[in-house]
Amino acid sequence: MSPLPFDHQPRTRLVYGNGTLARAGELARELGTRALVVSDPGIVKTGHVVRALSFLAEAGLQARVFGEVRENPSTEDVDACVAVAREFQADLIIGLGGGSSMDTAKGCNFILTNGGRMQDYWGVGKATKPMLPLIAIPTTAGTGSECQSFALISDPETHVKMACGDPKAAAKAAILDPELSLSQPQRVTVCTGIDALSHALETAVTKKRSALSSLYSREAFRLCHSGFSRVLRDPKDLDARGMMLLGAACSGIAIENSMLGVAHSCANPLTAKFNVVHGEAVGVMLPHAIRFNSQMPEIAAIYESYFDGDLADRVSELLWEAQMPRHIAEHGVKEEHLGDLAAMAARQWTAQFNPRPAAVDDFVALYRAAL
Repeated sequence: MSPLPFDHQPRTRLVYGNGTLARAGELARELGTRALVVSDPGIVKTGHVVRALSFLAEAGLQARVFGEVRENPSTEDVDACVAVAREFQADLIIGLGGGSSMDTAKGCNFILTNGGRMQDYWGVGKATKPMLPLIAIPTTAGTGSECQSFALISDPETHVKMACGDPKAAAKAAILDPELSLSQPQRVTVCTGIDALSHALETAVTKKRSALSSLYSREAFRLCHSGFSRVLRDPKDLDARGMMLLGAACSGIAIENSMLGVAHSCANPLTAKFNVVHGEAVGVMLPHAIRFNSQMPEIAAIYESYFDGDLADRVSELLWEAQMPRHIAEHGVKEEHLGDLAAMAARQWTAQFNPRPAAVDDFVALYRAAL
């Protein structure tokens, strides 16, 4: 079979290696003079933000910090960030932290440069004006947001995650410094690691996959699968953390070119209704999504090429090894909740890209299998 077609234009410069946070000033100086650093309270406490500020100051930049990012950021978080950016007159934004920090930084960029509200940018390519340059510095090996042009922002009333994407929102540069991930609590490491693995496996089979995205999906799985168990055994294994960080970035590039599927469609309602951390939500659904899609022979063949054995069982083993819940009942979900969860899952933007069509009844079956 000939390779699937694609149209790919790399937008983000990747700078990888231990200690590369020290290059933040050098890279920022090429893009602006007044940098807004967007982060969360936990990352601020680690000292990473202070170190980044010192490198920016050495390079002659002025900087301001918005350090109040919350998990699963909403439009309210973005608005608060915009207020600080506008008052400071930032001409460069730096997202330093996990996916939530990078999403908030991107969301801020949309509103600061194009006006309106986040709902106006729900979809793809709706920003009409240029946006500020963005540098993404992930401290977790998970979302791959540093390599995506999408900001995932929740509507505080409906709890729907709005995927707001535009090529102009992609980071100009991403600093991938494995040393930054050493400060993460074990639970964060586990949840983000499972998220990265899920990205590798879902992007591998979507209807939008291509020859290019397949290369990144496969490399992402190789790196994350090899590194995850090592990090669980020894959280200070810097080589393994580097594999996870680079694997997550590869997954991000794959998402940008392939999108995601039903595991993520199922995960978001669990987060919205039962406050399940995203990595746990997608992890608990991933084996069942694999089995659901593997009923298509073409998809089963792809997964068989990834892992010599039952891939769904292997993911379950990793969840057990990571001491993560393997049943949604552990999060308080009961049979009577499945209908509402399924209706929400069917409306998620990722559902449309799943290789096997999934109706509400299919989502009920997926949740029931995970119960």
